[in-house]
Amino acid sequence: MLHLTLLLHLLLLSLSFADASMHGEVPDFYGDETTGYGPVFEEQPVDTIYPEESPEAKITMNCRARANPPATYKWILDNNEIDLKAEHRHYSLVGGNLVISNPIKNKHTGMYSCWATNMYGTVISQEASVQFGYLDLFSSEERQSVYLKEGQGAVLLCAPPPHYPDKLSFRWILNEFPTFIPLDKRRFVSQSTGNLYIAKVDSSDSGNYSCIASSPSISKSVFSKFIPLVPVAERPIKKYPADLKVKFPKTTALVGQNITLECFALGNPVPEIRWKKFDGELPPNHEVRMAGAHLHLYNVQPEDAGTYVCEAFNSKGKDDHSARVIVEAFPEWVEHISSTEKDLNSDHTMSCIASGKPKPNIHWLKNGELFDRKEMSFRSLTFDDSGMYQCIARNNHGVIYANAELRVFACAPTFEHNPVKRVLAAKNGRVVIECRPKAAPKATISWSKDTELLSNSTRVFIWEDGSLEILNVTRTDEGRYTCFAENDRGKANSTGSLLVTEPTKITLAPSNADVKVDENAWMQCAASHDPSLDITFIWSLDGRVIDLHKGSHHYERTPNGSSNGELLIKNAQLKLAGRYTCTAQTPVDNATASAHLVVRGPPGAPGGVQVIDKTDKSVTLQWSRGADNHNPISKYTIQYRDSFLNDVWKDATTSPANVEGNAETATVVDLFPWTEYEFRVIAINTLGTGEPSSPSRKEKTLDASPLVAPSDVGGGGGTSRELIITWTPVQERYYSGPNFGYIVAFKPKDGYEWRQVTVSDPQARRYVHKDSAIPPSTDFHVKVKAFNSKGEGPYSLMAVVSSAQDAPSEAPARVDGRALSATKAIVSWTLLSQNNIDGYQVKYWRNQEDSEGGAQRVVVPSRENQSRLEGMRPDSLYFVEVRGYNSAGYGPPSEHIQIHTKKAPPSRPPKIIGKKFKGQSVNIAWEHVEPLANEASIDGYKVLHRQQGHSTGTLYTTNRRYIDLPLLTDGNYVVEVRAYTEGGDGAVARINITEPTKITLAPSNADVKVGENAWMQCAASHDPSQDITFIWSLDGRVIDLHKGSHHYERTPNGSSNSELLIKNAQLKLAGRYTCTAQTPVDNATASAQLVVRVTGGGVLAAQSLNILSLLLVALLCLNL
Repeated sequence: MLHLTLLLHLLLLSLSFADASMHGEVPDFYGDETTGYGPVFEEQPVDTIYPEESPEAKITMNCRARANPPATYKWILDNNEIDLKAEHRHYSLVGGNLVISNPIKNKHTGMYSCWATNMYGTVISQEASVQFGYLDLFSSEERQSVYLKEGQGAVLLCAPPPHYPDKLSFRWILNEFPTFIPLDKRRFVSQSTGNLYIAKVDSSDSGNYSCIASSPSISKSVFSKFIPLVPVAERPIKKYPADLKVKFPKTTALVGQNITLECFALGNPVPEIRWKKFDGELPPNHEVRMAGAHLHLYNVQPEDAGTYVCEAFNSKGKDDHSARVIVEAFPEWVEHISSTEKDLNSDHTMSCIASGKPKPNIHWLKNGELFDRKEMSFRSLTFDDSGMYQCIARNNHGVIYANAELRVFACAPTFEHNPVKRVLAAKNGRVVIECRPKAAPKATISWSKDTELLSNSTRVFIWEDGSLEILNVTRTDEGRYTCFAENDRGKANSTGSLLVTEPTKITLAPSNADVKVDENAWMQCAASHDPSLDITFIWSLDGRVIDLHKGSHHYERTPNGSSNGELLIKNAQLKLAGRYTCTAQTPVDNATASAHLVVRGPPGAPGGVQVIDKTDKSVTLQWSRGADNHNPISKYTIQYRDSFLNDVWKDATTSPANVEGNAETATVVDLFPWTEYEFRVIAINTLGTGEPSSPSRKEKTLDASPLVAPSDVGGGGGTSRELIITWTPVQERYYSGPNFGYIVAFKPKDGYEWRQVTVSDPQARRYVHKDSAIPPSTDFHVKVKAFNSKGEGPYSLMAVVSSAQDAPSEAPARVDGRALSATKAIVSWTLLSQNNIDGYQVKYWRNQEDSEGGAQRVVVPSRENQSRLEGMRPDSLYFVEVRGYNSAGYGPPSEHIQIHTKKAPPSRPPKIIGKKFKGQSVNIAWEHVEPLANEASIDGYKVLHRQQGHSTGTLYTTNRRYIDLPLLTDGNYVVEVRAYTEGGDGAVARINITEPTKITLAPSNADVKVGENAWMQCAASHDPSQDITFIWSLDGRVIDLHKGSHHYERTPNGSSNSELLIKNAQLKLAGRYTCTAQTPVDNATASAQLVVRVTGGGVLAAQSLNILSLLLVALLCLNL
């Protein structure tokens, strides 16, 4: 009776699925759930900058969404829908893209967003701006000249014109484009202001400077008016302390960005620039560039925030600047929504979490409608809750969107996509058979085995999700299992089966092993299993599965498939020690066994290294023992490094000299006072040397009086009444304390009383003592010692130094000069009789145009009594003076002489009007150059014949307007023609002389029968820099090799030979064949005759055939 009742129950369950639709209508909106879905953006609009001068009169804003059915689109500008159908409209829609034609700045600037809609809902794209980019011209006002003494710093203002967007890049040119100013330790261009900074001006900086501002967004550059910079000579050149003129501002960076901090100083000597960070080291992602003026931080992270310091220093002083770098972050999703299906009347919550700095605000959109809440919670979902949802996170750095579709559905249970499966289970094991029908609302689940209904017992459990669990599986549990599902919309069932296999068992477990580093170890493992199943052995170390492929240099094992899984551990290392577990795995179950591997090796790194005491030359260290790796530690080595060792670690001298293995403290001796050190400790045992500990914190030894004296004390020279003392500065590592400087002592060689002066600059190399009572060229005893805040060090060895000699007292006489050309002159004079002359200075300037301070100068050695003057202006009157000089200064000037330079040579080059090859020569002809009123008359022409790539060659002069030059065959040549005058050579005209094209293999006459083939060969030499093409013609008509391919075939163009194959010759193909070798510059030709014979004798060339035809026609006419 029980069995009959159960059968009826099962029958009713199976039949009831047919009337599932009787429990209510599901809207057609969800009729095709497998293919229909709401819009998903594949392309969204991005911020656009439209150049106002753009030749393309349109802007395209992209928008594309994947959707089924396809989406329709609309666009919003500043919260107003764009009317795409308006008359005289600028807008059009191409797919989902918005095209703005003939954009107008005051009409089309703003924030745009795209709306995509289909039957499932609406999504809104990210907002994107449209802005109009521009870069105006610089002001047309002339820039004022800048006069600076040599040694002073210069700042040339760029003053960029109005522009959008703000980001510009800057470069400067000197005198003409494209002579860009090289940036180095002395010169710097700020990419914030565009200004050019020169730390120390010298004479080479003279010239006209122009700022180039470039906008990468609109690909446009503009040039400023030239700024003349005039360095004014000053002797001696003064020194100036470091003075920071470029200072980076407080900077806000976003995580992941790259930023650049700028810092640059004026000063003489040119300042050094050093960067550091308060309360820590500079981040590892930094790079110092532009000779120290740029600090780049790459991929900025929150820990990079802080106060950064730029220090500039030279021997005259230092300057510093600090500002904060604040690191914030663009919004980023920590948790966001995803599309989901939910049962009708169920509860559901959609939530988003976003990180960012400042913390982002969250709001929601449903089908484009705004909901200002942190999460979307639903109680008893209805169909109206279906739609497209967007979670939006926004802070002042940007906005991110997360889109998802929520679909509310209801249906009777169905196993169509997830039926109950056939399951294997090991005997005495555990098995779970899943039952996961699709159903809304959630279905009620029941199970049967064969014809028996199942209920929960000590071995059988039905889980909340409908799965069936069976414990301690036996052979009697084999059979067919059916899952029944029912809700208020219908019923369904699905049947699977359970098959019971023999359990897997470990029959040979691995054993514990103990090896030394680099030895091998074996781990055995074997198992029994159900013969119908495949077995695999998996090894793990301390719970992590071993990848035998990646770890093949340390692991090797027998192949899977056998019942043996032995593992060989090769070349054992400390990291390979631990608990090894063998897992014998079948598709149904597994069995495990474990063993320990001990690897003995060198010690591990000690920990916690710290300085517990210090003096000026020693520190006491303390540390904690590291792992001995199963072998006692025998001793320790201590190493140190300081800022002078460039990250090189050195073994330290310790007390005691040998640090025993049971020690945890030691004293490092023989250190330098007032020096910052790091220390590390290394443990050693009989098996080797271990890894070093992490470095200790940096510690500075105590200060002490200097122990090292300056070296190479000497001096001499200088201007009148000066005593110059020089030395090699003490290296920084020997300063021994703060406030380091030098005490300089000196006295006359025959005197008794030493005079002392203090020099506080630790980098100083000289001291100049000025005293009107110092006699010239007198010997002094000098010595130098160092001092710091702790005391004074020893004196250097004493040296003998002479005071400066007197400057020359006489002026050169019999000064004479003459002009050599428009820009050069020569000056001579009588040498001075004094024996303390080092050389002569010649100064020259124009009478009216130049001030004497802006004069040009030439210096010559003392043995020379003449000098050439260059860089002069044509047709100008110059004043010239000469004076002697030595290390003490300049003597009195000579009397001024006057030199008038010659008129300038012609500024226009000759116009070359012809180039003709004549046998082994080439004729070059040109038009006469007519000089301008302010130019010198022409005396003739110079012709330079040189090989291309060489600066020298054969120079000819002629009064004609043509010249015959030899035709050389060893390469390509250049001919340069210029007029010459008393004022010099004029502008040059050039023409290239290339190797002419020549036929080197001409075609030969050929004689063939109709239907036979004929060959016509042709080869040529030519200028290798030119391409060559071969053209074939028949009786003057060019052969079309493409149309005539059934009769003609030839080698491709580009090589230096061309063979023409005439295939299957016919009478019409007879005649004169001409090969033309053609380059872009010239050509050469050669010809040959082809005779085609009719089979059976008789020679018929094309011309003969035509004559015979005419005779036959004539005879026929006579007969008529």
